[in-house]
Amino acid sequence: MKSKYKVVFLITVLLIILSLSISFVNYFISFTTAERQLKEQSLPLSLDNIYTDIEHYIIRPHFLSSVMSNNTFLKQWLESEEKDIHKIKNYLQSIKKEYNLYNTFLVSEKTKNYYSENGVLETLSEENILNNWYYDFIKKQKKHEINLDINKFMSSSLIVFINYKIFDEDSKLLGVTGVALKTSYINELLKTFRTKHGFIVTFYNKDGDIVLSERSINSSNTIHNKIDFEKIKNQILNKESSIIEYTKDSHSYILNSKYIPELDLYLTVEANLKDFTTDVKNIFIFNILISIFITIVIALMIFFIIKNYSKKLEFMSDNDSLTKISNRRDFENRLKAQHNLLNRKKNEISILFLDIDDFKNLNDTLGHHTGDKVLVRVAKILKNDIRKSDILARWGGEEFIIALIDSNIDDSKMLSEKLRVLIQTDLELNKIAKRRVTVSFGLTKLNEKETIEEAISRADKAMYLSKNAGKNQVCIL
Repeated sequence: MKSKYKVVFLITVLLIILSLSISFVNYFISFTTAERQLKEQSLPLSLDNIYTDIEHYIIRPHFLSSVMSNNTFLKQWLESEEKDIHKIKNYLQSIKKEYNLYNTFLVSEKTKNYYSENGVLETLSEENILNNWYYDFIKKQKKHEINLDINKFMSSSLIVFINYKIFDEDSKLLGVTGVALKTSYINELLKTFRTKHGFIVTFYNKDGDIVLSERSINSSNTIHNKIDFEKIKNQILNKESSIIEYTKDSHSYILNSKYIPELDLYLTVEANLKDFTTDVKNIFIFNILISIFITIVIALMIFFIIKNYSKKLEFMSDNDSLTKISNRRDFENRLKAQHNLLNRKKNEISILFLDIDDFKNLNDTLGHHTGDKVLVRVAKILKNDIRKSDILARWGGEEFIIALIDSNIDDSKMLSEKLRVLIQTDLELNKIAKRRVTVSFGLTKLNEKETIEEAISRADKAMYLSKNAGKNQVCIL
């Protein structure tokens, strides 16, 4: 590989390494920043926002159920043999309308009547499996619970019931009261958290059972059934808020947990790290593509610049800057190649050495600028009247040299005379110099067994013979 291509390749590689390094560093910083913001800002803030919404839609009804269970009217009404059903209907209806609830209810422990704003909906029985919720609840030590169930008298869909026990002053169970919420509404609420904020919201009880979640997300109903959660179960079921990192289905997740004492439930907000770093990855890929594109453009620009300058340097190294013909170094290199072929081709090479007559005087009288023009014009005349296979060069100063390839002495002498006359009679040249310009020639043959330096030296001597013999002529040695 040529050195100029090596330079382009090296610069391209360095630019790619630099751009990739910068892109990777930026990606790492952006990824780390996004992860830190998710942990320290987005998740805690979203948890607070979600808690506020939950407080409005779930905790508030939960608190309302608690207030109903301690309501003096309800207790007195149950203790007074449940007289005047119209009063309890009005009470339940007023609570429902005032707080915009799906429904309100009351169950009497004594009569097992199930009351709503419409009166007695049914009388509970242990034989009816749909009534198991009540009998199971009153057997438990806890005073309240959230229960997901179906009540055919209210709706054919699943309903969230917030149940509270009612006790008299002697802690005797009088019944159960509470409110009902549509699970579809809560499910939409949880779905909004996921689609709008990218968070999965789940409620667990102290046993690890999922009490509330978006139905389309959590198919498992307990932490125990979620293998990835098993390792972090104790961290989630902790009354101290915590941020947990774990892996599930080859994805990295960050989970923020919070205990809600009003519900005796554990609220978790789960975020897939990928959802919050997609933009970072897209920007990273975009930066990589842009970097590669810019690198290619820069590499091409450098390549063409180097190629252009290389050509100029090569031309300057092989050619005379003034006359644009070969310089001494290039002439010698090219002539060496031809000299090496002498034995094989058996051809003849003649060396023609020439010098412009009285050039110093011309420079002194007309100036170097005019002298340069004379040199350029002489070079052009010589170049136009020799073959492409011949080698023409400016030897130095006002001296020129020509290697006539496959040309014997006789033919070379004829060409020399022709060139001498052409220069002498050239109108443009005479106009530049304001006088006739002549050239003295020295001609010799390049022999197989001699060096190029020896042949050039002999041609140089022949040229001086022409000078000494009166100039403007061709001498052979």
